[in-house]
Amino acid sequence: MAYWMERLVQASERMFTINGAASCVEVQGGADDPTVLLVGSSMLSWPSELCERLVAGGRRVIRYDVRDTGRSESYPLGKPGYSLADLVDDAIGVLDATATERAHVAGMSTGGWIAQLLALDHPERVATLTLVASRPNTPGPVDEDLPGHDEALMEVIMNTPEPDWSDERAVVDRLVLQARALAGAGAFDETSARAHAEAEVARTTDVKCATTNFAFADHGPRWRERLGEITAPTLVLHGEDDPFFPIGNGEALAAEIPDARLVRLGSVGHRLPAHAVPAIADELLAHTAN
Repeated sequence: MAYWMERLVQASERMFTINGAASCVEVQGGADDPTVLLVGSSMLSWPSELCERLVAGGRRVIRYDVRDTGRSESYPLGKPGYSLADLVDDAIGVLDATATERAHVAGMSTGGWIAQLLALDHPERVATLTLVASRPNTPGPVDEDLPGHDEALMEVIMNTPEPDWSDERAVVDRLVLQARALAGAGAFDETSARAHAEAEVARTTDVKCATTNFAFADHGPRWRERLGEITAPTLVLHGEDDPFFPIGNGEALAAEIPDARLVRLGSVGHRLPAHAVPAIADELLAHTAN
């Protein structure tokens, strides 16, 4: 059960204490409109234009900073005070704190793991499920039938010298470099990536922890073998050029979740470039229409 208290931070964001941890949550749209819960890492995983298009389409949109990202609870380096199961409970807590009985849940990347487990363990709270750039298993060795991370991307992630984490400009440069690698062969706009990185750095308690701590969390038991139990209508959106979770992962999700529909995103890597936002918004609006 999620226990929460509310305190106002600024007009568009609120801080809640959910399951004993600070969580920063943003709610947009009409109170009586169908709710779309966006689960990523920080709330900035989801472009503002996408949220605006969903609101214009008659949706109430909730996005939030998962623990260790943005303005939510930050933990010591390498010692996250949470498990993946806790993050699933936090998502339920966000729904409770925002008086949301049931939501259309969209999870991106590692947020897709939270979304899958929400649909499996709390089906009564999930009206529909959308999985963006995700895969059906957690960090660690990938299943033999699934494609792993692109080697060139991992070279950037693992072997690029660390920046001076106290130097905001150096940290921004590092995030832009990673964004370029995560785009793979897809579209990449350096100006947009830099603006995004600057926004992340400006509102994140500890960027190094935000980019590394999740890997140290307890991710619990496998659930891939349970995907056939998902009852929520499911949409899988996956970039054809994703180097982090190559598209074979999205294909597996769509094949193993009953009646799931796969939409391939052309010239899209592991993030959501501006050119793809209109099509993604249209897909989400159609999927959440009933």
